Amino acid sequence: MKLSRKNGLRASAIGALVVSGALVLSACGSDNNTETPAKEGGATTSAAGATASNIACEGAKGQILAAGSSAQKNAMDLWVKNFQAACDGVEINYQAIGSGGGITKFNQGQVAFAGSDSALKDEEVAESQKICKGGKGVNLPMVGGPIAIGYKLDGVDNLVLDASTIAKIFDNKITKWNDPAIAKLNPGAKLPDSTIQAFHRSDESGTTQNLGKYLSKAAPADWKHDPKSKSWPAEGGQAANGSSGVATAVKDTEGAIGYFELSYAAANKISTVAINTGASAPVAATTENASKAIAAAKVKGTGSDVALSLDYETKAEGAYPLVLVTYEIACDKGNKAETLPTLKAFLNYTVSEEGQKVLSDAGYAPLPAEIAAKVRAIVPTLS
Repeated sequence: MKLSRKNGLRASAIGALVVSGALVLSACGSDNNTETPAKEGGATTSAAGATASNIACEGAKGQILAAGSSAQKNAMDLWVKNFQAACDGVEINYQAIGSGGGITKFNQGQVAFAGSDSALKDEEVAESQKICKGGKGVNLPMVGGPIAIGYKLDGVDNLVLDASTIAKIFDNKITKWNDPAIAKLNPGAKLPDSTIQAFHRSDESGTTQNLGKYLSKAAPADWKHDPKSKSWPAEGGQAANGSSGVATAVKDTEGAIGYFELSYAAANKISTVAINTGASAPVAATTENASKAIAAAKVKGTGSDVALSLDYETKAEGAYPLVLVTYEIACDKGNKAETLPTLKAFLNYTVSEEGQKVLSDAGYAPLPAEIAAKVRAIVPTLS
């Protein structure tokens, strides 16, 4: 799958997209279930010609449940297909219910791991100790990528915004497409005198939180809301459930704007905003440009925790600053004995070189090598 976008900017394809046969991946909310043909005996071969035989199943068996981030759902779809194709009788059931919902289920002991677009808060770590007997929940970064600002505006294919205008649009301070602030950033564009239809997430979302963190750092005078909030903090706008719900709303609504992981823009052929960061040229939302920003991330976690600190204020050439790193949340100790082998085998695959290679053509940024190496060393130690 090649990323195609109306504005003619194409994401860099680093690795091959591996799509193997698998069982049905269950999701809820507005994220559609993914159906694939039943696998047959023997090694499974993908459309790219790679086999799944080199995925180590390592005692994986039965079903494990997981839930959380809808931003990582499209990556999870690929990983689950490949892993289930290689490991007979294994089912990974991931529900894309949003980061907040996933963490809640994890801390209630309902899932083996949670997907989250933001690291656990201190109080969430403390809560996890009730479930992780003798241990705690840790943040394992697994995939990164740009948060795209997608829009639908007839006749405008190359929209440029900066952090200040993005903040004012989503805070209902800029309400018309031909507002002087937007016009100044887009000289020559035929901006209509029509109302901006801004869409945000209705569910608790790490994507919302990362957008808030970016705006709080890059446009502090224009975004006064709590950057730690996973719930939408501003008044006005329209709400939709999950990344797929926001993307669908933008796709179907003239004059719309919203935010979601880049793969949803690609899948729905939604134009995306280039951000004026103060660099010599506006920066497009591509995996390559996101990788430049993520590579500068610093590890702030300790021990088995690999929580990252991102630089949302970067002005580096070609670095797209509105990024997220999405984590898998698991117990470092105290995992359930019946699900531990499958949990470790699956996470070993997702962070492996092969697991990371499938991400680029799907609109995600693979982990920088140094960060991936840290996670690869930690996963086998989960107990």
